[in-house]
Amino acid sequence: MKNILVTGGAGFIGSNFVLHLLEKYPDYTVVNLDKMTYAANKDYLAAVAENPRHKLVVGDILDKELIFKIFAEHDIEGVIHFAAESHVDNSISGPAVFIETNVKGTLSLLEAARAHWLEAPFKPKAGKEDCRFLHVSTDEVYGSLGDTGLFREDTPYAPNSPYSASKAGSDFLARA
Repeated sequence: MKNILVTGGAGFIGSNFVLHLLEKYPDYTVVNLDKMTYAANKDYLAAVAENPRHKLVVGDILDKELIFKIFAEHDIEGVIHFAAESHVDNSISGPAVFIETNVKGTLSLLEAARAHWLEAPFKPKAGKEDCRFLHVSTDEVYGSLGDTGLFREDTPYAPNSPYSASKAGSDFLARA
């Protein structure tokens, strides 16, 4: 059984991903960490409420003690990180929570993964060679699209709000 940590898995996109993961991969157990804020809805997970391969943990990605405990207790082998503050208008009126959650929260997850999976930089612990961290971002890190065109992965970053700047920062932490 492979244990996967999904953050933000009670939001609209995250919950659909959790449902897909549990259906497609019968050998995966999903530990679903969500703070259950305005963006979450427990009803999205009704179909897996009784599934023994799904464990919903209500908690904050800023809680390093909780994150390290989840990694240790469940021997997490993969992270799919959806959790984020995500409303542009809210980020303009109150940017601090976006930096806290999106940047510092991502850092706490990365630190737990590094401690659990690596002996040293680029040197995985025995049995942890295939562990992966997937950080989910937003197209808004590339700025405004305009009436036509498309963004590509080589489009330069040009965040235009505290939300997109915080996501760009978390992207760079995950990359580093």
